[in-house]
Amino acid sequence: MLTLLHLLSAVSLLVWGTHIVRTGIMRVFGANLRRVLSSSVEKKPLAFVSGIGVTALVQSSNATALLVTSFVAQGLVALSPALVIILGADVGTALMARVLTFDLSWLSPLLIFVGVSFFLSRKQTRAGQMGRVGIGLGLILLALELIVSAATPITQASGVKVLFSSLTGDTILDALTGAVFAIISYSSLAAVLLTATLAATGVISLKVSLCLVIGANLGSGILAMINASKQNAAGRRVALGSLLFKLIGCVIVLPFIGPLTGLLAKIGIPDEELVIYFHVFYNLIRCLALVPMAGMMARICELWIADMPEDDPRLRPRHLDVSAIDTPTLALANAARETLRMGDVVEHMLILQHEVMHGKITNDREVRRLDDDVDVLYTAIKLYLAQIHKEDLGEDDSRRWAEIIEMALNLEQAGDIIERMTGDITAKSHDTRRAFSAEGLGELDNLHEKLVDNLRLSLSVFLSNDLTSAKRLRRSKHRFRLLDRRYAHAHVDRLHQHNVQSIETSSLHLGLLGDMKRLNSLFCAVAYNVLDKDEKDDEREELDDVPGLAK
Repeated sequence: MLTLLHLLSAVSLLVWGTHIVRTGIMRVFGANLRRVLSSSVEKKPLAFVSGIGVTALVQSSNATALLVTSFVAQGLVALSPALVIILGADVGTALMARVLTFDLSWLSPLLIFVGVSFFLSRKQTRAGQMGRVGIGLGLILLALELIVSAATPITQASGVKVLFSSLTGDTILDALTGAVFAIISYSSLAAVLLTATLAATGVISLKVSLCLVIGANLGSGILAMINASKQNAAGRRVALGSLLFKLIGCVIVLPFIGPLTGLLAKIGIPDEELVIYFHVFYNLIRCLALVPMAGMMARICELWIADMPEDDPRLRPRHLDVSAIDTPTLALANAARETLRMGDVVEHMLILQHEVMHGKITNDREVRRLDDDVDVLYTAIKLYLAQIHKEDLGEDDSRRWAEIIEMALNLEQAGDIIERMTGDITAKSHDTRRAFSAEGLGELDNLHEKLVDNLRLSLSVFLSNDLTSAKRLRRSKHRFRLLDRRYAHAHVDRLHQHNVQSIETSSLHLGLLGDMKRLNSLFCAVAYNVLDKDEKDDEREELDDVPGLAK
């Protein structure tokens, strides 16, 4: 039992090492990898090669599939070239299986030692993240050694031999077993390497090994379908196309696995080598043959998975790509885009609230619905940012993380205030047949116009972090507060003049002035983040200029 636990832990270490390499590569080269994938779609050969290269870097065809699926789901890449990239990814993972079976035992301790040294000493830097990659590669090599040492005593047990003997003769059962291996280990690469180890110890025959390899490829397609289950229809089509391509390979090759095994056995090289080479050439030939069929497969997937009409697309976040979490810079950019979209909804609420103030009472219901949308987007942004590991963020990214969550919170609070303002106007003005005085309504209109302008300027400052715009926004805030105070005094003067309309709507009018002042403060808060950052930079420069205090 302990030996079996060692084997399972070694397989788990292999999967974990692959995950560490993938996250490290994505954090260092994530933006470049995405640019390579998105710019390699015009020509099929280039798309195919980019799929191989990216998979070789991230050590996982599943990771490449997640990237491509997210691109298609966001409409950045068409389905046909995406399927070509997926085919290239299958070849890439097969090539990495060949590389990882070389005798690299001396490299494992070196990579782990150097990787840990860099990661602990320079965790927040690019070199620190490359140290993470070194740790992952070292763990992969170490895991392969542990798999071999743990599998040897297991394969000598009579019960295990009886268990694997049931895999002889039935190619369908053997292929399904290989698919299960890939799903359990969450990696076709781990399943193929484990199969090669079992073949090396003679536990399974060469024919069973080849069936397991074919099944492992099919299992990776099933994994892609599982990972894409929460994507929209466009994203699920990529996973379906990948699965169908792998299924075609199984259907074509499995009937001839017997004669093929006889031919390979005559080559005269060890079974474990044959398993790895078969994995490489099976994927290479299959993928090259299927590249011309990518367009037809795309049309089939579009027929099988139709676009479902969305009742209200604003209820669902559009830019929070989960696959970008391992690349904090990209994840923060996605969260910022969603926050800007949240700001657009708040602006729409302000416009509708202004129309309610001018008599369009029916817009009150729409304002309440939009406030629910703001709450949905805020919750999604908050949960998305919570998935980013803050300890891995540099100083600038940490500051940006705080800016995004603060801006989203301010917009959410602004939505609640606008909803309450609209309800007050409907209840205290229109329902009671009371109207604002002409002077009071003009003042509210003027403040509303400036409030919308400040919201738009604040979103611009949030996006660009421009110092000049931040100073302009701060000045606009002070002018708004002075104007709000002047209008409050003007309203009191109208009360002294016994203006009937002003008296009837006094509490509502003053309440709206106070709410607008609070909204303006929420919108303009982003300016102080930029101004504080500039002041801190100036302080650092002054300290650097003082002798004895320079770093």
